[in-house]
Amino acid sequence: MRALKQQLVYFGWEQALSCLFPVVIFTSLAVTQIVKLPILPRYDWLLIICLLMQWVMVRSGLETRDELKVITLFHLIGLALELFKVHMGSWSYPEEGYSKIAGVPLYSGFMYASVASYLCQAWRRLDVELVKWPPFWMVVPLASAIYLNFFIHHFWMDIRWWLSALVIIVFWQSWVTYKVNGTRYRMPLALSFVLIGFFIWIAENIATFFGAWKYPNQTETWSLVPLGKVSSWLLLVIVSFLIVATLKRVKGSNEGITGHLYTDKKQLN
Repeated sequence: MRALKQQLVYFGWEQALSCLFPVVIFTSLAVTQIVKLPILPRYDWLLIICLLMQWVMVRSGLETRDELKVITLFHLIGLALELFKVHMGSWSYPEEGYSKIAGVPLYSGFMYASVASYLCQAWRRLDVELVKWPPFWMVVPLASAIYLNFFIHHFWMDIRWWLSALVIIVFWQSWVTYKVNGTRYRMPLALSFVLIGFFIWIAENIATFFGAWKYPNQTETWSLVPLGKVSSWLLLVIVSFLIVATLKRVKGSNEGITGHLYTDKKQLN
C-alpha cells in the first residue's frame, strides 16, 4: 500500500509539471478577473502573459523547439475553430481588446496550445509508448473527419457519435504505456482519451467561471457547462493526441527509432 501511495504521488507530481502551461493560463484568468490591470484591456494582458510563458518554457528547456512547432500548430488549429464558432454564435468573448480578430481574442489559441503542451510534456516525462498503433492511412482521415465535424455539423448532421464509434473500432486493440518511477504501466488508449476529455471539461468550467469566454446560457450568470460538452472535448483530445502521436512517430522513424511493442504482460502493471 505504501508503494502504491508513492507511485500515485510521483505520478501526480509528473502530471502537475506537465500541466504548467494550463495552470499559468487559469491563474492568469483568475487574477485578471479579480485585479483590474492598467493601460491595456484584460484580453490583451492575457495574450502578453501567454506569449511570455511560451518564451519562458522554451528558453528554460521545459519545452523543446520541436514541441514548440507542435504547440504552434495547435494554436492555429484552435484559433481557426474559435473564429468559426464565435461567428456561428456557439460562444462569445464579450470584453473589449485590441488583440481581437472577428470577436476572437488571440490569447484563445493558447488554450488549445496548452492542451498540446500538456500532451508533449506528459509524453516525455512519463516515457509514453504506443502499442498496436493503427496505420497512418487510418489515423489521418479519422482525425481530419473529427476536426471537420466541428464545422460541418452547423450545416449538416452531427456525426460525432458515428466518429466516436469509429474511434473505438480503430483503437480497440491499442494501448498506451507509461513509466512511473521506473515501473511501466499500461492503459487502453480509448480510456486515456475519455479521462483527458473529462478533466478538460472540468478546466472549461473553471475557465468560463473566470470569464475566459461565455456560452449563450452564461451571458446573465455563470452556470455549469453541460456534461454533454465532454463528448466535444473527447473528440478534440483525440485529434490532439493523433497529431502529436503521428508527428512523434514520423520524427522517430526519421531518426531510426522504432516503436517497442510490449507483448510480455509480465513487463507491465
